[in-house]
Amino acid sequence: MNALLQKHCVPCEGGVPKLSASIVKTLLLDIPGWEVDEACAHLSRRWKFKNFNEAMAFVNAVARLSEEENHHPDFAIHYSRVTLTLWTHAITGLSQNDFILAAKINALN
Repeated sequence: MNALLQKHCVPCEGGVPKLSASIVKTLLLDIPGWEVDEACAHLSRRWKFKNFNEAMAFVNAVARLSEEENHHPDFAIHYSRVTLTLWTHAITGLSQNDFILAAKINALN
């Protein structure tokens, strides 16, 4: 079982260091399908659904989860395709919260 699923996002008001590239690469192993940008500042993943209704059902499930965790992705919706991007805005980079939420989003499918 993915240990990230047992954790919860904690509020981040800044002052916390961004995760190092080596930690990011290790944590990526626990969130299949997600990619990190070259600067190790953003996580993203794209989903393809049968139609708009399925895409929106997924988006709504992610929205509910995000509210529960108080950590929110950016959404891009293009009919049956959904792209989510995660990063911790307060530190302009990646924190453990991003990986926790990504793991929980993966568990929705």
